[in-house]
Amino acid sequence: MKGLKKVALIGLGAMGVLYSDLLQQAIPDDFFVIADKNRIKRYEREGIYCNDVRCTFSYRSRENAVPVDLLVVGVKFGGLQEAIAEAAPFVQKGTVIISLLNGISSEKVLQEAFPEAHVLYCIAQGMDAVKVGNQASYLHKGVLVLGESDGQQSEALQAIGQLFDRVEVPYVYSDAIMRKLWSKLMLNTGINQVVMVYEGTYATVQYAGEAREMMVNTMREVMQVANAEGIDLNEEDVQGWLTIADGLNPEGMPSMRQDGMAKRYSEVELFSGTVIPLAQKHGIDVPNCRELYQRIKEMEAAY
Repeated sequence: MKGLKKVALIGLGAMGVLYSDLLQQAIPDDFFVIADKNRIKRYEREGIYCNDVRCTFSYRSRENAVPVDLLVVGVKFGGLQEAIAEAAPFVQKGTVIISLLNGISSEKVLQEAFPEAHVLYCIAQGMDAVKVGNQASYLHKGVLVLGESDGQQSEALQAIGQLFDRVEVPYVYSDAIMRKLWSKLMLNTGINQVVMVYEGTYATVQYAGEAREMMVNTMREVMQVANAEGIDLNEEDVQGWLTIADGLNPEGMPSMRQDGMAKRYSEVELFSGTVIPLAQKHGIDVPNCRELYQRIKEMEAAY
């Protein structure tokens, strides 16, 4: 596989701005942001800021598309189909695609939409980017965990590693990426949804009580479903995530809670919305996932 030169990103949320800013600074002539014409007009009029500095992104819509070697997808799950339609003219045979989305669903959706592209599995972790209006900020870049479902280190993985080395985007390879995806899904399905439903912060689940119990029980439900899907999560994984959760800033909160505060539709379909049908397939009861799904849907219906 030839080197990855032309790079585009779609979705200027907090992480989208973070990675766009890194790529823009490193390869300004070979990077651009994909957006529809109305969004581009708004971005150019209002500006996009990263750590208080106005970004100088180049933009392209589907009307002036050019083929890209790497497409980074940074939209929310609810905007994925729209992003696929907007990005389609940019994707060619062999285009490498990575998704910054949570959950275990987006890669499959992208591969079905772009069968001639090469979709790598990706987990974005450790970054602290937040975005309010057109202002994004972060202290920690975090790291992208990259891998193939079969654990092999393919030419596409090596090519993206070479690019990320050049542009100083932190990354690691994983030969167990599916397990890592499920493990993070287990955490997010517990902590993100519970903090949103209880309208709290990380402190809400750091101390013994109803919310923490629901978070732990939800994680164990996901563990059961993962096991049925052939993923060997276990109680050590649950306890490991609890240790990490207990070390988070008590006043902080996951993006799902921020969605609730802003009355934005959340990524519930990536979490309980993904686990529940798989549980039904395997005859596994997941009462906590079902309760969280229902309560979040009720909250969103009241917006």
